[in-house]
Parts: sequence; C-alpha cells; structure tokens
Amino acid sequence: MPEHRGRSIEDDIKERVAISPFHASMGISVMSVREGEVDLRLEARPDHANLHGTVHGGVLATLADTAAGLAVRSATADPGGRHASANLDVQYLASATTGTLFATGRVVKLGRRLAFAEAEVTDGDGTTVARAQVTVALSPPEAAPQ
Repeated sequence: MPEHRGRSIEDDIKERVAISPFHASMGISVMSVREGEVDLRLEARPDHANLHGTVHGGVLATLADTAAGLAVRSATADPGGRHASANLDVQYLASATTGTLFATGRVVKLGRRLAFAEAEVTDGDGTTVARAQVTVALSPPEAAPQ
C-alpha cells in the first residue's frame, strides 16, 4: 500500500477523515482501507431524513462519493496529490432508514489524470440501497514555495 509522509495511506486516510469537520458532521467514519478499496460507516440520524422519513438521497450520494474518492486516494502513487469528483452517477435501489449505513468504494481504473471508481451503499441488514460510478480528476501536489 502506498505511503504518505512516512505513514501508511490507511493511517493518513483515517486521520484526515477523523479530523474533518465535514465528515464528522455527516457521521462518516473509516472502517478499513486496502489499496484501491475503502469501507466507510455512516450513522444516519433523524436529521439525515427527508420529508418521507427515509435517508435523503443527498446523504447516500455523499457517502458513495466519499467512499469512491477515498478508494482512489488509497491507490494513487502520489497520495500527496489532490483529487476531486468530476462526475457522480448514483442509482437509488431501495430506501434507507436511519441507523447504520455502510459504503465500499473500489477503484475500477486508475490513470494519471483520471480515475474511475464505484461505490455500493448498504444498510445494516446488508440490503444495497445505492450504487454509484464516479469519475475522479487527479492533480499532482502543489509545488512548495521557493
């Protein structure tokens, strides 16, 4: 697995997510990281629900996008670089209720400037509630000021 600043990419990803106010506010945590694959957990709360009382599609899309993006980060030869989703295509397959949701992101193809990843979101019973395909734009780290 690639390293970043002398640490494993797994430790780097877990730390970045743990200190991120965005991920904390969403209730997202990292369960495991393997090269090209990431498992996440989200504790869906009542404030994640839509007007029907099910988890809002935007929350599911966020979880899927995060899983796919972190999977790409886990596989890049240059983990100090930046990555950003260029396209996100989500299919909603079942409604999700509040409680624990899981997402697995996997790299399908990793290039120099683009990566293609997929994600699957499941509920606590193992039912697939959403799938996503994500195109991720990659850019090298910014040069240090001289």
